Amino acid sequence: MTNQNVVVSDVKGMAISVTVTNQTLLSSSVPKPVGVPGGCITISRNKLLRLETGGGGGTRMISAAWVDSMRASSPPRIKSNTTTASLSVTQDQSSWTLNHPSALSMFEQITSASKGKQIVMFLDYDGTLSPIVEDPDQAFMSNEMRKAVRDVARYFPTAIVSGRCRDKVYSFVKLAELYYAGSHGMDIKGPSKCHKYKNENEAVFYQPASEFLPMIQEVYEILLEKTKSVPGAKVENNKFCVSVHFRCVEEKSWDTLAELVSSVLNEYPKLRSTQGRKVLEIRPTIKWDKGKALEFLLESLGYANSNEVFPVYIGDDRTDEDAFKVLRDRGQGFGILVSKVPKETNASYSLQEPSEVKGFLQRLVKWKRLSMPMQYIRKRV
Repeated sequence: MTNQNVVVSDVKGMAISVTVTNQTLLSSSVPKPVGVPGGCITISRNKLLRLETGGGGGTRMISAAWVDSMRASSPPRIKSNTTTASLSVTQDQSSWTLNHPSALSMFEQITSASKGKQIVMFLDYDGTLSPIVEDPDQAFMSNEMRKAVRDVARYFPTAIVSGRCRDKVYSFVKLAELYYAGSHGMDIKGPSKCHKYKNENEAVFYQPASEFLPMIQEVYEILLEKTKSVPGAKVENNKFCVSVHFRCVEEKSWDTLAELVSSVLNEYPKLRSTQGRKVLEIRPTIKWDKGKALEFLLESLGYANSNEVFPVYIGDDRTDEDAFKVLRDRGQGFGILVSKVPKETNASYSLQEPSEVKGFLQRLVKWKRLSMPMQYIRKRV
């Protein structure tokens, strides 16, 4: 088991990757931004800090890099009536679909690959189980989706892995039988009632960034005050990370918002910024992400180095790429990206929207029931 008292502190000279083409600033522990082409150069944290403190120009440079990244992750819809443009988009979509086919159309292949193994389900929340909405506090999942997740958890160990605060995502899902990994996996808790898996008697509770709690609270309060001048900006305290949502911010104000966030981060070298869908995430510089959370949960279930497990991770966000990459590197299970548009991804399959996620989960439950003895089905239901 992982030592649950160890906290990985900031590393001197930690590498920061800057994507040359779009000038995107991201921590080295985060994979190359989805859909952003171009090579990377490496800048040490010490050099980066010198740039940031060099007469204010560094902060503006970093802010500009963030804005470019914000635009890259929020591409406008293609508006064209020309036949050539439409054909090009269709060809790109078809090419991407060949490499990342629908998990629904490939369902038999997925279940065939899992034969004789224990499926473990990992689910992102926003954009996967619930639609993306302007107000993150209103991202409610449907009763039908909740039933689908509950049914899946009856047959497979199931975890929600979200950037949200663990308590917040639990308040949306409301299923006690699940594992919850909030704050991008920095706040993990096992179910209050558990099925008979390998380590059912071991309590699962892990917070690798607990020493950062006072710092995160402090940054949250500062950002909450500073961003009041940016209409539409919303700051969310996710316990071990702070989310600055810009979904409702006009694009002309993105520069201002990025500069505000950058100026605050400049005073906290032990924190870093990553980016999701219309959100900047402020979190500790420890080497921990959704991929690490997936590995920890598999270990907690007794499948650390096992060939008997088949993990399936479904997510829609750039931060889910860490988990997709872990599965690809392990050569076990599959990642499923939820997206209507082609994106560079480590996932093997795709689904277009939460309604298709629900359909996939329902089909998985039906497949499992049909493969089980009738008396066992009655007992479980």
